[in-house]
Amino acid sequence: MTTSILQETETPTYDAKAFAVQALSSRCALAAVIDHTLLKPEATRAQVLKLCDEAARHHFACAMVNPAWVATACAALAGTGISVGVVIGFPLGASLTTTKREEAEAMVKLGARELDMVLNIGLLKSGEPSLVEADIRGVVEIAHDNGAILKVILETCLLTLEEKLLASEIACTAGADFLKTSTGFSTGGATAADVALMRGVAGSRCGVKASGGIRTLDDARAMLEAGASRIGASASVAIVEALEAP
Repeated sequence: MTTSILQETETPTYDAKAFAVQALSSRCALAAVIDHTLLKPEATRAQVLKLCDEAARHHFACAMVNPAWVATACAALAGTGISVGVVIGFPLGASLTTTKREEAEAMVKLGARELDMVLNIGLLKSGEPSLVEADIRGVVEIAHDNGAILKVILETCLLTLEEKLLASEIACTAGADFLKTSTGFSTGGATAADVALMRGVAGSRCGVKASGGIRTLDDARAMLEAGASRIGASASVAIVEALEAP
């Protein structure tokens, strides 16, 4: 099934090298493609507020938090132009589609404008791609109807090569704005090989977000050169400050 889906799909080209050169041209340009992230379950209000302050000061793409902190983050970032991102069906992806939709609806009402949802990995492995697509499309509708974007987390460390290809195509077809590698809470994180594979499927149809274990500037550079157009990291400040000014 994977082969037939991929053969029927024309994927516009994407110039990873040019994007990486631009993103690494300055600290400001690099910050603009990083989701500054705090998803630890023990994160406190003070830590969330610090994340938001850093996101505003460095002009990161967004501040990514758990659902319980969206209202706090939106209040802290009001007027800064920095979006608040939130995870949906996190970290397992095994929630009901109705639950994911309700969570997404609640988050956009609170002000979140970037939703990172985990696809239903069990359904994918059960050979039910139509149900996986319906699960994603249901949340895509909520996001797009409310002016938000949706990133789909594949959790690549749990997938075979064929499953990674199929999941990438399903998410693109369902209308995802980004494919995302990992939650950062499973058995592995982003790899350059997986990013390149996902970009090969996506082409220019949607973005690719590398997330999970990206802690240094070299890590970020490798992901961008492999085809990532967004980076998710908690070490965002250290990453951008490692780039020589400007």
